[in-house]
Amino acid sequence: MYDKVLRPKKELVLCEDGSNTLFSKEFNEPYHSTKDGALHESLEKHVKPAFSLKQSLPKLNILDLCFGLGYNTFATLYYIKQNNLQTKVHILSPEFDEALIHSLDSFDFPPEFDFLQAIIKAIAKNLYYEDEQFTIEILLGDAREEVPKITQKIDIIYQDAFSPAHNPLLWTREFFADIAKIAKDDAILTTYSTAAAIRLGLYENGFYIFIHRAELMRFSTVASFKMIEGFEYVDMELKKIRNTTAQSLRDKDYQ
Repeated sequence: MYDKVLRPKKELVLCEDGSNTLFSKEFNEPYHSTKDGALHESLEKHVKPAFSLKQSLPKLNILDLCFGLGYNTFATLYYIKQNNLQTKVHILSPEFDEALIHSLDSFDFPPEFDFLQAIIKAIAKNLYYEDEQFTIEILLGDAREEVPKITQKIDIIYQDAFSPAHNPLLWTREFFADIAKIAKDDAILTTYSTAAAIRLGLYENGFYIFIHRAELMRFSTVASFKMIEGFEYVDMELKKIRNTTAQSLRDKDYQ
C-alpha cells in the first residue's frame, strides 16, 4: 500500500462514531463518511434498510460493491447475530485491492466485530469464508469485469463504491444495467448517493427510487424494481420535468 517513494497510499482515520476507516490517496477520499461513521453508516444506510424488507427470507444473495475494509459485509453478519436471525447469506464482493484485503487481519475494527475475528482472518488469508450460515466470496478484480460474471441472482445490492466524482465508472447507467441483469425481480439496492445523476441511472434501468431516513444520519437512497412500503417515494418523472438538464452518467464520458 505504498507508492514509489514509499508514501503510504492509505491513512487511518477515526470516525465520529468511534470506528476506524482509511483515507485513500488514490481516490482522494475516505472509505466511509467520517461524520456518519464507518460502522454506523454501514448499518444505517445499507444493512438495516435492506433487511427491513428481506430478513424474513431463509436465504439471501448479497452483492457488496465494493469490499474495501469489509464493513458492509461484517455489519451484515453482526446484524444477523444481534437479531438472532437464521438467514443464510452468500455475499459476493468485488475488490481490486488485494493488498488491502490481506491487511484486514491487523486492522483495528470496532469491538462489535470481535466475534468475527476468525472470519476476518480467513478472508484476509484466502479471500473466502464459508460455514453453515455464511459464505463470503471476494471477487478479486475490477467490478466492471466481475459483476457480469456473476451467475447467482441477487437479493440485495450494497452500492457503496468510491464517489461518482472519483470513481464514475461504478456509477454509470451501463454499470447499473449490469447490476439489473443479475438482480432478482424484487431486489433491493441501497446507496449513500442521493445525486440526481445516480438516481436517473438507476431509474433508467427500471428501478423505483426511494428516500431512506435514519436517526443521526443524512438521508440516503433505496431502489427497487417494485414499489415498497416504509420509504418515501421519489417521482423521477416529476424530477426530470423540474430539472431538464439532469442526466445519468454514461460510460462514454469517462473512457
